[in-house]
Amino acid sequence: MEKLKQAVKEIAYYRHQAKFSKLHLSLIPFLSLASSLYGALLYIRQSLYRSGFFSKNRLPVPVISVGNLTWGGNGKTPMAEFIAKRLADYGISPLILTRGYAGGDEAKMLKRHLLGGPVKVGVGANRVATANLFFEKFGYVDYRGSKFFERTYLDPKMGSHVGSQKIGAAVLDDGMQHWSLCRDLEIVMINGLMPWGNCKLLPLGPLREPLIAIKRADIAVVHHADLVLEQKLKDIKLVVQEIKESLPIFYTRMTPSYFFELRNISTKMHLGAVLDAVVLCVSAIGSPYAFVRAMEKIGPLFVDRFDFSDHYSFQLKDIHMMRGRLRQLEDKFGYKPIVIVTEKDYDRDPEILKHLHPFKVLVLCSEMQIIPCNGCNEDSFKSLLKELLEV
Repeated sequence: MEKLKQAVKEIAYYRHQAKFSKLHLSLIPFLSLASSLYGALLYIRQSLYRSGFFSKNRLPVPVISVGNLTWGGNGKTPMAEFIAKRLADYGISPLILTRGYAGGDEAKMLKRHLLGGPVKVGVGANRVATANLFFEKFGYVDYRGSKFFERTYLDPKMGSHVGSQKIGAAVLDDGMQHWSLCRDLEIVMINGLMPWGNCKLLPLGPLREPLIAIKRADIAVVHHADLVLEQKLKDIKLVVQEIKESLPIFYTRMTPSYFFELRNISTKMHLGAVLDAVVLCVSAIGSPYAFVRAMEKIGPLFVDRFDFSDHYSFQLKDIHMMRGRLRQLEDKFGYKPIVIVTEKDYDRDPEILKHLHPFKVLVLCSEMQIIPCNGCNEDSFKSLLKELLEV
């Protein structure tokens, strides 16, 4: 199955069919048919929402949607967390609404990062129902406009301390195609490394919607911009502004902060812990190249890699394969290599990774940063959030 997924991804992102194998070529007719059907269903669904046949729900607090037009690696979840933390800096208690897709690795990561703080994380496919459960438990505050509006749904037994936790905004993680919920700000994330692929709809291409959907966005964010050539960034900007000229464009990167060890997650390890080491990068994320490049920049002696499809759950057979590669590296370099995984991979299933013992497993922790460019920086980004909330 992994081989099939990899072949589908290669078809979506490589334009030169002359380089395709027999497997790739045999898949294209089926993928083309499925893509046409997907496009037809997408059009029907959009039409039903536009006509009012399908109703849209509005939450009683401002809603910021963070989404994308292509599959994985666009930085949606880090951006949702980034926004939620900035809202918390303003004294607002935000609620992140996430689906908990494929075992909920991203939701688990968010909860671990935000534990004990004012940011709440709601998990469920029905975002409205999930949000209402949190409103009933904590209450909400609407800061918009001059009509400071407040309502509270609280259990009297919970005590007055909950008042400070009233929800003041909602952040939709992966919300661009969640049309049943109205939003006040639409942010579209773009993977700078692989922006549009072959420009075809799923599953022949990587697009969830045609590029014209960029018109709905209020902000565009090009992720992994630090790993992209300047000319490619200009090309992305040109495509975006041909669709919506006035759209502000921001640029982001994931900056490594520290490691923690698999068996001791409370201890932070300096990035220098892998200097001159041999490392094996293991990941099942949307953009493994960015992860590997980040590790290479830190400065290990040698970097090897195992890439799996996004959200893939490691099996014992995969562990055996990793151990085989690790032994090969140990024989080649004369000392034990270190396994490096991402936080998503850790949160998906930390127990399976313990089977790599006696090899050390470190988890790389990174944070999103906005790269200043053409007047678009973190301050101007925060000002847009502040303007939305009028705080």
